This record gives sequence, structure tokens and C-alpha cells, in this order.
Amino acid sequence: MTILIQNGHVVDPLTRKDGCYDVLIGDGRITKVEKEIAVAADRVINAKGCYVLPGLIDLHVHFRDPGLEYKETLSTGGRAAVKGGVTTVCAMPNTKPVMDDGEKIAKVHERAKGESLTRVIQLGAVTKGQRGEELADIRGMAKAGCHGISEDGKSVMNAALYRQGMKAARACGITVFAHCEDQTLVEQGVMNEDQNAQRLGLRGITNSVEDVITARDILLAKETKVKLHLCHCSTADSVKMVRLAKEEGLPVTGEVCPHHFILSSDDIKEDNGNYKMNPPLRSKADVEALRQGLKDGVMDVIATDHAPHAWEEKDKSMKEAAFGIVGLETSAALTYTSLVKTGLLSVMDMAEKMSYNPAKILGLEDRGSVSEGKMADLVIFDPSRTYKIDKNTFVSKGKNTPFDGFEVTGEVVCTLVEGKVVYDILSD
Repeated sequence: MTILIQNGHVVDPLTRKDGCYDVLIGDGRITKVEKEIAVAADRVINAKGCYVLPGLIDLHVHFRDPGLEYKETLSTGGRAAVKGGVTTVCAMPNTKPVMDDGEKIAKVHERAKGESLTRVIQLGAVTKGQRGEELADIRGMAKAGCHGISEDGKSVMNAALYRQGMKAARACGITVFAHCEDQTLVEQGVMNEDQNAQRLGLRGITNSVEDVITARDILLAKETKVKLHLCHCSTADSVKMVRLAKEEGLPVTGEVCPHHFILSSDDIKEDNGNYKMNPPLRSKADVEALRQGLKDGVMDVIATDHAPHAWEEKDKSMKEAAFGIVGLETSAALTYTSLVKTGLLSVMDMAEKMSYNPAKILGLEDRGSVSEGKMADLVIFDPSRTYKIDKNTFVSKGKNTPFDGFEVTGEVVCTLVEGKVVYDILSD
């Protein structure tokens, strides 16, 4: 099937195209990107007034499948992803059972082909069962296409064991995705340590909880020469350390989530479980540092840390609520509203941080670009639509978001995966 996208504003980080172009698609790939393409196609999509971007690649999601399907599944997570313009996701391994060997990884990949509208890359755990006692089957998982390992949800506190895991990852040519959290410093904290936490009578989490492990992991990456991707950075000092690592030429990349570059701990007006996430919302100074880091190119990636929970797990005090926020369906709109519309980033920057750079980190040469020969993973984004986020419209099983009722500008109106339209409201 051939598809012709006409009149759209193509933004391509690879070729630097940034203007009105037509895009022709055939056999799942982009065959032409030209000013005007006059050919007969099986379907014509009029993208006038919209951006045509490479499909978004989210390096950090929790699909909860297998074992926690009441929170999310490959199917519901995939639907949420394409609604948000996300055509590839990296699913974290803290499922039940934990993704710690090649057979489990391969099974998820095979299931995802039939059950998920988005492409799923299942990441593997660093240690067996994420118990921090012995290394998982890193070689077997790499052969199964995991692309990276992560102990996400916690850090491997045994530095010697973690170093061994880094060495194994480097030998296999895959990336270490680091959740930076010193578990000995958390001390049952549930939000940022500040006066607001004291006002609400809640235990705080200091910046050092993240920063200590960020420093450790960068130094271990320097020693082992492994590619290190720092997940959901939330502090000003994390940004400083990523900057220093890059200045030294280390293979270190940093990720920021929309909730961390938009909201601060000051936005928590009452004890509400939907504001409980890990790492927590930080100070306004930290938020500004993250935004500046994104602007300067120090922080490479915008990802969601999409973490769905059942409503009863969040509809309680932060003392008892589960950590996590959903984000797949809102990340593009929140990024455009907060960073692009305000002039901090360009649409090109947005495409780089949400598609092109993630593709490079994963080594996916066939994605992250609107150019000839690339896979036709594309998103059509309408920057003129203004609306309020409504959790009741989410297709994800998770409705846990502090952004319910938040006004945004910009909406994904069409998503294509391998040249197939998997989400479409363009004609609405």
C-alpha cells in the first residue's frame, strides 16, 4: 500500500529539512520526500497546518506485562503509545517475572508483534530477579534484542556487581539505563525534601539520593567505557554531572520527563497520590536547570517514565500511594506547550530529543528520521489545537496523572508504524 502525505511541514533532524514537503510511503518505508510529489497513491493524507515528525521513541515506559496486566498490557500500552505519537518504546524489566534472560525477552518481543500497535523493545534486568545478588543473562538478552539493561525502579547498590554488569553490557554492545537512587538514603521519603513536605507532614527525599548514584554511575561508565543512559534526571546537579561527562567525552546521555521540567514540588498543594513519583518533583531551581539543560543540548532525551497503576493504588495519601505517573498520551502536547510554544526549544529540537537522539542511543538506524529509505514510522502533529487534558479519555489503563485539567496546545492527529496508519483523528 502506498500513502502520500501532502502539504505537511516536515521536520527532520537527520537531513535538517524544515519546511513544506510531501512524503511518499511504500512497503513500509519512506520512498520520497520532495516539495511536490505528483503520483497516484492508495491513500492521500492532507497534513496542511501540521508538522510531520519522525515517530517518537520513548526510552522509558512500564507496560507491566507480564504479571501486572491489571495496570497495563502490551495492547493497552501500545494503544496509548500511538495515540501519543510514540512508535517505539523501551519497556522496563520490572515485570512479574522480571525480564532477566533471553527467553523471556524473546517471548515479549514475539507477543508484542501481534498485540501492540507500537514497536516494543523489551529491556533486560541487570541482576537476576532484580535482587542485586548475581548478574542476569546479559549475553542471552542482548542476543534476543534487548538493546539495553536496567534495574529500573531501583539501583544496583553493589557497585562491584554493577561494574561487572557494565562490562558485560559493553562486551555485548548494549546500553546501561540507570535509575539513580541510593536506597540507603531514601528513608521512606515520598516527595521532595522541603518546606512543602514539612507543611504536608510527609517525609522528604533529598537531591543527594539521586546525585550520589549519578556520580557513581558516571565514574563506573568512565572506567568500563559502557554507554550509560541516565533515566529521569530530576536535579540541577545531575545536569551538571552530565555536562561534565560530555565535556570529558564520555558516552553518557541524559533523559528528562515532562513532569520534571514542568512541575515543581510547590505544585503539590495537598496530600495527593497522583503527585507521588520517583524521582519526586523537585524545586523550581531544579526545574529551571533541567529546562536549561534541554535547551543547551546537555540533556539528550525527553521520555515519559510511563508508570500506570490501578486507581485504588493512587487514590490515597502519598504515604501509601504507589510511585508513578502515566505519560505516553500527553508527552508530545506537554513538551510542545511548555518548551516549544514558550520558545525554549524549536520543533526540530523536540524531534531530536523525542525521536532522533533516542534512535541513536538504541542504534536504530532505520528510525528517527523523515527521509528516504527510513522506516515509515511517522507522527502528524497539529500545533493549533488547544484543549484540556482529560484523564477519562486515556486509552491506557492508568489514569494516574497530576496533569488532569491542564491546558495544552498541540495534538497528535495521526500516527503511522511501518507505513500503516495505527491512529487517526485528522479528519475529526
